Amino acid sequence: MTKKQMKLGVFLMGTGHHIASWRHPDAQADASENVEFFKEVAVKAEQGKLDMLFLSDGLSFNELSHPAEQVRFEPLTLLSVLSTVTKNIGLTATASTTYNEPFHIARKFSSLDHLSGGRAAWNIVTSYYSAEASNFNKDQLLDHSLRYDRADEFVEVVKGLWDSYEDDALARNKQTGEYITKGKLHTLNHKGEYYAVRGPLNSSRPPQGRPVLVQAGSSEAGTTLAAQQADVIFTAQQTLEDARQFYKILKDKAVAAGRDRDDIKIMPGVSIYVAETKEKAYAKYEELQQLITPEIGLDFLADYLGVDLSKHDLDGLLPKDIPPTNGNRSRQKLIIELAERENLTIRELYLRIAGSRGHRIIFGSPSEIADQLIEWVDQEAADGFNLMPPYFPGGFTDFIDLVIPELQKRGVFRKEYEGKTLRENLGLKQVPSRYTLQNI
Repeated sequence: MTKKQMKLGVFLMGTGHHIASWRHPDAQADASENVEFFKEVAVKAEQGKLDMLFLSDGLSFNELSHPAEQVRFEPLTLLSVLSTVTKNIGLTATASTTYNEPFHIARKFSSLDHLSGGRAAWNIVTSYYSAEASNFNKDQLLDHSLRYDRADEFVEVVKGLWDSYEDDALARNKQTGEYITKGKLHTLNHKGEYYAVRGPLNSSRPPQGRPVLVQAGSSEAGTTLAAQQADVIFTAQQTLEDARQFYKILKDKAVAAGRDRDDIKIMPGVSIYVAETKEKAYAKYEELQQLITPEIGLDFLADYLGVDLSKHDLDGLLPKDIPPTNGNRSRQKLIIELAERENLTIRELYLRIAGSRGHRIIFGSPSEIADQLIEWVDQEAADGFNLMPPYFPGGFTDFIDLVIPELQKRGVFRKEYEGKTLRENLGLKQVPSRYTLQNI
């Protein structure tokens, strides 16, 4: 019986995902704006045969966020550079549907797909920081449900623009003088509730047909958008039970939307500490935990909960009346549930989430780490994982050098890439042009 193959990405974040990672002795404090650092990580990730590099993004200066991430590269620019030092690994950039236009996004990701030979992916976000609104001529953040309604139409327009050219539209025939084959270029003429876009796109059909679509929302609106539009789901799940429930909900929603269960890959985030023994791995975690100041911890907590807790007793419990945020609702819910389930004080809570922002943290030897990852895949809690190294480079190279060989030995992770495009390596179907389908 063939073992289910695990999918693995790495979530790039300068010095690392732990909020105090930039203070680690081995960290490059300027990593978030050091292109040579990112090149080295990208090459290492490809040596480990990972599926994709993943870059998040924000469109404001957020004084409450990870200190070393307050200045950073724009994702598409950085991934364009990284495409030149890699050949197989996917390149996932985050871009907002609230502060961009569909034509911009369609063109940029088509360009990245061409530059990389079919390795581009778009992480679709609606943006949830109020500070971002003030950078785009808006007084306040759009309502949560409105952001997702607009996002659904936005994605449909982008997909339509990617279909502007049929696969064989570009004749480039020097003898006849025909550059574009007549009838093979299509104008979109979209007129919807939120967008009016004529088209066609001034970039030919992407090598993948459609760059891979990634989505990270876990709210009701987020999961609905993901089930209808996304190929890969990035999610935060703390327990096997919660992860299995989320996995089933997303797969069932995808089927209800007319898709196959295997059309989407669910990849929870996970922060991993690996060493010869579990005790030594945990010591690495404790080393970073000692570098967290209360001020940074409280700011980080406020960023996700949407409330300032600095005037509350740090050794007391969370207040019961925290109002729903208009920002990242699914993450707020996860953190509140974590605090209630484990009866954590405010201090204990910020120390817990500072390491991974609410994502799962695991410790162990290479064999123990492999056991835990395989369990989630076998139990239909995940199709793979988005790795969130607590610190770079060591926290990442440890995984590649120690855990990847263990997964390969057990037959659950590739030794060579299956194809050239990200779709091929993820086991996703090639998406035909809507106009090709009309002619069948």
